[in-house]
Amino acid sequence: MSQSRVASFECGRIIATIAIIALHCQIFMQAPLFNGQPLLGMGLNQMSRFAVPLFFIMAGYFIQPRLTTERIPYLWRYARPLLIMWASWSIIYLILPFNFHIVATDGYFAERGMYWQKLLATPLNTLFEGGLVHLWYIPGLLSGLTVITILLRFKLERLIIPVASGLFIFGLMAGSYSQMTDLSSPIFTRNGPFFSTFMIMLGFEVRRRNISISLKYSIIMLIIGFALFISEANYLSLQENGAFFHDFLFGTPLWALGIFFVLLAKPNFGDNKITHALSKDVLGIYLCHLIIVIYYLNIVRLLGINSIVASIFAVPVVLIVSTLIVRGLRKTPIARFLVR
Repeated sequence: MSQSRVASFECGRIIATIAIIALHCQIFMQAPLFNGQPLLGMGLNQMSRFAVPLFFIMAGYFIQPRLTTERIPYLWRYARPLLIMWASWSIIYLILPFNFHIVATDGYFAERGMYWQKLLATPLNTLFEGGLVHLWYIPGLLSGLTVITILLRFKLERLIIPVASGLFIFGLMAGSYSQMTDLSSPIFTRNGPFFSTFMIMLGFEVRRRNISISLKYSIIMLIIGFALFISEANYLSLQENGAFFHDFLFGTPLWALGIFFVLLAKPNFGDNKITHALSKDVLGIYLCHLIIVIYYLNIVRLLGINSIVASIFAVPVVLIVSTLIVRGLRKTPIARFLVR
């Protein structure tokens, strides 16, 4: 099955990209407030957390046939353009300033110097992220695929599920649950292979075993997964020094897999020209959108725009500008370094 011919997956990738933009724009996190809390913003923030896990599941699903037969040669062909884009965008983000106010008052090198020092303070973690935090997706994806490929290469397919599960559990115990377990990791556990391997494995095994479930049970699965995710987030927020926002929790795989099965059950969902036209820009939009978010928020602060108004326009502005940038880059000689 070709990804380009499955309208529901293309539509799902677009929806996930919009969710990521909304998450990074922190929409409605300043207002409105209910009992002093931005409950609307908090809810939307948590509802956006399915996006990257869904990307990983889709990657595992579509790469499974060729990764199983070609293994390391195919992994390298798959990874090479992604690594080039990751390095290229990392360089861009190391050069571009983020804070207009500091640049205006202290100068370009003062603003950049603080950022460079921040990255150098955690060099190993920076290696698994790149020039800006959202780029962690590419090293995470390739780390997970590498783990699975190595197991395939040494004919240890039976270990894919237990190894991926072990990495996932350790990632949670040394990440979101670390205040309860006292475990630690040399890198932030969202980065690297800890969660990506497990999510990729889910898509990989669904394709390998030809698993599908009905739309009804897919919806039940995603509802239970999201309810578990929110319950965990609430529970963890009540612990000492606990936080409410988390990238991955035990409910994440069930939630994201439920969404994936919904898309699998409805392959014609979103089958229109807009979906097919926009879906090819998804990776490029993901790679460039965060600098647009940063500049948008800078302008909002400089102009003193009402936070509710800024939240309403944030996602469409960032999506449109990012799409225009991606399509503009495709017309330049450096396109292959920055977009697919």
